[in-house]
Amino acid sequence: GRGTSTFDGLALAWATAEHLANQSKALTLFATHYFELTTLPQTLTNIANVHLNAIEHGDSIVFLHKVNPGPANQSYGIQVAQLAGVPHVVIRRAKQKLRDLEQHAMTKKALQPQQDDLFTTEQHPLVTRLQSINPDQLNPRAALDLLYELIEFKGVKSEVIE
Repeated sequence: GRGTSTFDGLALAWATAEHLANQSKALTLFATHYFELTTLPQTLTNIANVHLNAIEHGDSIVFLHKVNPGPANQSYGIQVAQLAGVPHVVIRRAKQKLRDLEQHAMTKKALQPQQDDLFTTEQHPLVTRLQSINPDQLNPRAALDLLYELIEFKGVKSEVIE
């Protein structure tokens, strides 16, 4: 699946893992960045997730060489790229882009209704507050104050951080 779209790659990896488990029944180490594949043991009993722990120290990382049960709970892609010699300017930009993407994902998650709100017609108060903002009328200080207000918004801080 190298060089494919995300969904093509995930579909190919999923089908390959299923085939190896169901047809080949070969002992296989399947390393991937598709976290979605960690659900396979729920339906295929001959598949197990394992991971290697790592210790972060500042901007560096040390991988511990002990295999632990369960899926990894964190990605170390940028740290691995740094260990591989990717230029510092690229690493710095990747970290910035990662923060942007994570913030966008957290904001999107905070704005999505939870399952228990599925049939309600009420709009989440945070959505109402966001719709009232005119970013063109905010100076830098007002934007920072607004950001802190949104972080502390009733019930949102814990949802965004989790």
